[in-house]
Amino acid sequence: MTAGDAQRNGAGAVGSGSRARWWRSLRWPGARRRANPDGTMTLVEHIYELRRRLAIALLAVAAGTVLGFIWYTAYPFGLPSLGQILTDPYCALPPANRVQLGGGEECRLVAFGVFEQFVLRLQVAATAGALLSSPIWFAQIWGFITPGLYAKEKRFAYTFVTAAVVLFTAGAVLAYYVVTQALQFLFTIGGDVQATVLRGSDYFSLLLALLIIFGVSFELPLLVIMLNRVGVVAYEQLKRWRRGLVFGLFVFAAVATPGQDPISMLALGVSLVLLLEFAIQVARVHDKRAARRRLEQGWSRIPDWKGLDPDQPSPLDDRLGSTTPTAGPAPRIQPVVPPPADRGNDGSADRWDVT
Repeated sequence: MTAGDAQRNGAGAVGSGSRARWWRSLRWPGARRRANPDGTMTLVEHIYELRRRLAIALLAVAAGTVLGFIWYTAYPFGLPSLGQILTDPYCALPPANRVQLGGGEECRLVAFGVFEQFVLRLQVAATAGALLSSPIWFAQIWGFITPGLYAKEKRFAYTFVTAAVVLFTAGAVLAYYVVTQALQFLFTIGGDVQATVLRGSDYFSLLLALLIIFGVSFELPLLVIMLNRVGVVAYEQLKRWRRGLVFGLFVFAAVATPGQDPISMLALGVSLVLLLEFAIQVARVHDKRAARRRLEQGWSRIPDWKGLDPDQPSPLDDRLGSTTPTAGPAPRIQPVVPPPADRGNDGSADRWDVT
């Protein structure tokens, strides 16, 4: 066999090995779990696993985008179209408060560019695709992270993710119903002097911004509860900061709402204050339980670590009943004389020992 044949065979073996690893990474989770029960992987296998999960997530988002593009004007299984769901808050306005172009009584938004309708439909489809495929790509993220977590950490992560999804959905639903009232205020503030012709891109930008801002803002209680759980913020601190936090939340609502209307600002501000109060009460219950456990375990005689001087001795020795060692005389250093046989073999100096 020539050197060229050996080189080609080696390259083929490397290629087949990489393809084998690729196809092996595409196996079903059950087959991979049976082949590797403890889930240990090398760095290269982690990279292949990340590539596989990213490919599945991107394919899911692409498939969801195609479905969203079709659903934009279609009515599947008797359900309203995606465009109708998104334009319902605008079409709920009285006809006198919106300008209708093109004749007829049908509620429509306007576009002033050649490609504006296509670009808007593609943007809405991509957003819908990300939402429709969220269970798949979130499962891929979860499957990549959880092998490195303990059972207790997994249970905490389950609770955290479930609460985050519920809070985000609640905020988005509230924003969807607030849009109509916000547009009613914005479209009638000019009276009979002005009339608003609303572009589709402007309307969808406003709607999506409200949905995202309300959804993300509703994660506030989850953040406060997490900080309380890890000991960063206590209930007494939240109680002292309550007035300042309420003022800050209303300022945040006034700045964050894209419409700058009082309806959405008040809806977001009042909702955040109620959620903050709920989080404060949860922190109060948690701190009471922690203090009760501290008392039952005998830790009540130990002062809080936040009030300790860094140079102060720890009180744990007194609690455990151990005595502080008394100071004794300094150890004496005595030379150790090696045996005569060793002295003649190596020419090293005398060794020393501490007694």
